[in-house]
Order: sequence, then structure tokens, then C-alpha cells
Amino acid sequence: MGQAASRKAAGANDKLSMSGEAKKRMRRREVDVYNYYDDMGPGQGNCTWGAGILAHRGPCTKEESGKTVSQAEVDAEFSRRVAHAERIVRINVTTQSLNQDQFDALVSLTYNAGERGASGTFDLVDAGDMKGAAANISKMVKTKVKGKLVVARGLIPRRKEEAAPFLATAEGQTTVQAGQK
Repeated sequence: MGQAASRKAAGANDKLSMSGEAKKRMRRREVDVYNYYDDMGPGQGNCTWGAGILAHRGPCTKEESGKTVSQAEVDAEFSRRVAHAERIVRINVTTQSLNQDQFDALVSLTYNAGERGASGTFDLVDAGDMKGAAANISKMVKTKVKGKLVVARGLIPRRKEEAAPFLATAEGQTTVQAGQK
């Protein structure tokens, strides 16, 4: 969907914003780093800074490595990127009404994986396939290091937390369906 069209479309989640508690959890998980660094160790992963903020794919350049940033820069960029992730979720999940935990989880996923990385999950959620969405989120634990996909251990608990609101809904749907038979 084009940006112009998406701005005009009223969505089921237009009034939702990430909760303060979810933002606090994300900040604790991301850990503020006041310089540029390679997220999978020196010369590996992606150039990152602040609260898990992607500078660009691939390791930092020699000039970037160790470049310092202030607390104010980290706070401002974190807020800007959370607001951007909220907009992306609202644009991509327009028919399925989300509860607060689900919205928070999708914003966290989008902040970390980007719109393209979260797009399959958006499609599953918007189609009402909460079990499929939870399974998709749970699988998203790999990253490229030197051209090879490797498990990023830190993503395992994050994805478990992000999948949980969709699993809970899926289990509730299964219970209701079983009771209707």
C-alpha cells in the first residue's frame, strides 16, 4: 500500500500508542550505549548505537567505531524510532483490532526488525491468524554475520516476549472453538 493511500485509510488501531511500561521494558532490554559499535562483536553484525539503534547494515567503518553520542541524542532517536514503528504497525494492521499488549509487541518487533522484517507477521495478524503470527515472531532469531545466518541468542527471549500476546489470544480462540463444538 502506498504511503498516500495508507494515510487516508482508517485503521482498527489508529488510537493505540506504545504503553509507557513497554517503552521502559524496551529501554532496559536495549541498554543505552553512548557510542557506535558492532552489535555482534567487533567486525561483525550491524553498526549500532544508543538504544539498539541501527546506524546501517554491516559493521561500523573505522571512522564510526567508537564515535560518541549523548544521552539526549539517544533519548530523542529512541522516541523518534518508536513513533515511526507505531505508525508502521497502524499502517499495516488495519482490519484486526489489537489489544495493548499485542500493539506493544508489534511495535517492539518493528523497532528491532524493521517494516520489511515484520511484514509477514503483520499479514498474519491482520488476517486474524494469531497462532501463525506467534510462530512467525518466534522464528525471527537469526541475523547475518559475515554473510551467514546465525542465531542471535539475545533475540530468543525478546521474541518469546513479543510472541506471548498472540499465543495467549490464539489459545483463547482455540478454547472458545472447542467449547462451541
